[in-house]
Amino acid sequence: MAMLLTGASACLRPNPLLLPHAFPINSQAFSKSHADCCFPWAMATKSRTSLVFSSLVMSDKICGDVDKADSEEEEEQVVAGEGSETLLYSFTPLPLMFLAAFPGAGAVRSLFGPFVELVKSWNLPDWLVHWGHPGNMAVVLFAMGGYGTYLGFRIRFSDDVEEKAKAKDLHPKLLGGMFFFFALGATGGITSLLTSGKPIFESPHAVTGFIGLALLTIQTLSPVLFEENPGLRNVHGILGSGIMTLFLVHAALGLQLGLSY
Repeated sequence: MAMLLTGASACLRPNPLLLPHAFPINSQAFSKSHADCCFPWAMATKSRTSLVFSSLVMSDKICGDVDKADSEEEEEQVVAGEGSETLLYSFTPLPLMFLAAFPGAGAVRSLFGPFVELVKSWNLPDWLVHWGHPGNMAVVLFAMGGYGTYLGFRIRFSDDVEEKAKAKDLHPKLLGGMFFFFALGATGGITSLLTSGKPIFESPHAVTGFIGLALLTIQTLSPVLFEENPGLRNVHGILGSGIMTLFLVHAALGLQLGLSY
């Protein structure tokens, strides 16, 4: 029995190596290490929560920055659109010049009224009434006017006597026929507009047409003065080229007018 007590007391005697002063222990460090050791799932959950929260904060910040950039870009586009808006105003004095030199549209309507009613009674196809005048005038302009202009240049610059003689014979005939059909075509254009119920003198096409007819009248009469003043041949050639250019513009304006209604 005594041996058992002696062995027990020896076992219960404190070991100097295990005393507290041998290993100074920090309570916070011990708590943390103990928690890490005993509750690893709790620390992992806390770490995940921190990461998720940080990710959400960064995501919200990035989305806010993107939305702010988009709103600034839209504002810049709106400001740029407002700043780039341009208003163009144009004014053409040609209709006013024409109205000052020619009788009013009311008188012309009264003059053409019976013929317009006659055309309406024929029940012609709409496309024929609408595009008949432009088609006829295009043939006159390019066939008679174009070839007549070519013959005029051959008269001036050709060295072939026979060719020049033929050109001198045919040139005035073609351009005289061009003047006649253009004058007749003007009445056809007015009739087409009145049949469609459109204005007749307000368009640039009408103004350029009457100016071209006036210049063609001068051009037709100018060869009479060639014998007395040979220098007028140069004026005749320059004026003829200008008239053809004017009628090309007139044709383009006529096409624009035809497509407008």
